[in-house]
Amino acid sequence: MSTARTVLVIGGGAAGNAVTVLLRRAGLTVDLIEAKEDWNATAGSGITLQGNALRVLRELGVWDRVKESGFGFGSVGITAPDGTVLHIAWDLRTGGDDLPATVGMQRPQLQQILIDAVRGSDASVRLGTTAEIAGQDADGVSIRFSDGSEGRYDLVVAADGLASSTRAAIGIGDKPEPTGMAIWRIAAPRPAGVIRTDLAYGGPAYIAGYCPTSDTTLYAYVVEANRDRSSIPPETYADEMRRLASAYGGFWPEITAHITDPAKVNYTWFDRLLVEGSWHRGRVVLIGDAAHCCPPTLAQGAALSLEDAWVLAQLLTASDTWDDALFQAYYERRVARVRPVVEASVQIGQWQLDGVRDADVPGLMGRTMTMLRELP
Repeated sequence: MSTARTVLVIGGGAAGNAVTVLLRRAGLTVDLIEAKEDWNATAGSGITLQGNALRVLRELGVWDRVKESGFGFGSVGITAPDGTVLHIAWDLRTGGDDLPATVGMQRPQLQQILIDAVRGSDASVRLGTTAEIAGQDADGVSIRFSDGSEGRYDLVVAADGLASSTRAAIGIGDKPEPTGMAIWRIAAPRPAGVIRTDLAYGGPAYIAGYCPTSDTTLYAYVVEANRDRSSIPPETYADEMRRLASAYGGFWPEITAHITDPAKVNYTWFDRLLVEGSWHRGRVVLIGDAAHCCPPTLAQGAALSLEDAWVLAQLLTASDTWDDALFQAYYERRVARVRPVVEASVQIGQWQLDGVRDADVPGLMGRTMTMLRELP
């Protein structure tokens, strides 16, 4: 195919960064814009990356840095609220036997690794910049940037997240819907005995868990019914999370002692989104959270976004014709994989909301992860 083709990537998160690196490697001209001046380099606490995410990160050439920065493990524990371990399940290696089942890491570390990969690809990057579509035809898209400049591209990849303005601008009316749950997250020092993710179902929160993110850190979270955000002043965030976490035993007292700074606590609702029918309009195509999102109950949000980038880049670089058939093939290939993950992630949360005590959470998790062993 011609390497003279130009692509605008809107959004510098996991999906946008990944597709930029992959398309640049194939010789395409890629401009990436990101609305945040700091490229979201410090946002977030921790992230759980399962094998299918690690497989794409290896394809991007950053696996060695991820391995060095994170904490790999291969099992998940189910505990009682008092910390008693009830069951240990070995995770499936969804990225293949040559990768760990799971790596936990600090989200800013992952973002910085991806930022460095984009910089190393020689893509053009503009931060603090947004874009609106001025028009498009069969050959490309005209763009008006927030700095007053304009551009013309063969393709626009909308990786601008859950609240994607590009999605709305191209006439896709789907919007994220709250599932009824909310999560409190914080990064904290890792107790020496924390060597995997442990999850407690029950107690004052629906779910309480933690994940090691390095030899010295972890991130911890508690999930409750969502509340009106305006009813929770940000200065009380540490108090609110500590109140919920203080009811849990095991390693939780040591973790809870570090929940003191409200600025370090993140409060987010669980949302669900799955755009049906197609993820494109003309020469504008959605990837990542702009097309789909799921609650973090299966830890697959970033993984699915990375897979989108990988699959789309494969299709674009293998074809001389960028048309509706290609973008529909991308949608059909991805939606068959994304839909069961979204549905399973929502179902696990719904069982907790409904108080279903005999819910087959481990079984549903296992069946869904088994499906993810197949190539995306």
